[in-house]
Amino acid sequence: MRALVTGGGGFLGRFIVERLRAQNDDVTVLARGSYPDLERLGVRCERGDIADRAAVRKACEGRDTVFHVAARVGFAGSREDFWAANVAGTDNVLEACREAGVRKLVFTSSPSVIFDGRDQAGLDESTPYPASFLALYPETKAESERRVLAANGIGGLTTTALRPHIIFGPRDASLLPRLVDRARRGQLLQVGDGSNLVDVVYVENAAEAHVQAAASNEVAGKAYFVTQGQPVRLWDFIGGLLKRLGLPGVRARIPFSAAYALGAASEATYRALGLAGEPRITRFLACELAHSHYYSIERARRDFGYTPRVSIAEGLDRLAAWWKTQQ
Repeated sequence: MRALVTGGGGFLGRFIVERLRAQNDDVTVLARGSYPDLERLGVRCERGDIADRAAVRKACEGRDTVFHVAARVGFAGSREDFWAANVAGTDNVLEACREAGVRKLVFTSSPSVIFDGRDQAGLDESTPYPASFLALYPETKAESERRVLAANGIGGLTTTALRPHIIFGPRDASLLPRLVDRARRGQLLQVGDGSNLVDVVYVENAAEAHVQAAASNEVAGKAYFVTQGQPVRLWDFIGGLLKRLGLPGVRARIPFSAAYALGAASEATYRALGLAGEPRITRFLACELAHSHYYSIERARRDFGYTPRVSIAEGLDRLAAWWKTQQ
């Protein structure tokens, strides 16, 4: 395989790169930073942004498979910022793939593209996109996914979208640091009654699913949930993680209705005052923390043989062992 990984220096992207190099594939990374450690693995690193059409086109040259992982995440930022990265950036990747003769595009999506703020229990990929979204990230990822799947078969390009849910593991520089910071400050509040079930996925399992999908002939034009296939109680999972890291657990809780109202007020305040950074709570986050959201992975099992090889317990142990090396 001659692969390009956009966002290959990031959390999931780097594991995909390492998985590809483990099978001796020819790998190029397009990312905004420089990564000497990846270069030492034999990876060609192209520095650039997916918003730069020329940079994307150059990176796609000579590639037969593209893993489009790069995206803008989080709750802060303007509609223009999210659209430029997640939608226009994906358009650039699609156009470059067709121009460069790329044969397959594996797009990293998210289950949040179908999340409507209510409980979602065991849903499959037939679930439609909601009529409206609570945040710009899922809204723009949904639009990107639509465009990726609609592009299947055009110009000889096969496209597919994977939806990994709550990725955890070593080298997480996004979710884990925020969780740890709030735990240390005693600011971590359980939202809701704590009974909600959610899906998670260990990062190496998510990376493996991407590589398996790239090798399959059954994925054309389809989306896939990628999880451990074993939902967990969210707050028990968080508590178990904090215990492994030697951090204080969650000691207080807030009703969902209060968290949702606080999120709405926080969003309005940030918009009105033009504040930088992210609110501590938003409507979308309150819903994610209090409601169940887990999904069927039967389509991924059937079409490309996906099975999570690393268990949740082992994944948490690996994460804790890595964390200790960083202290």
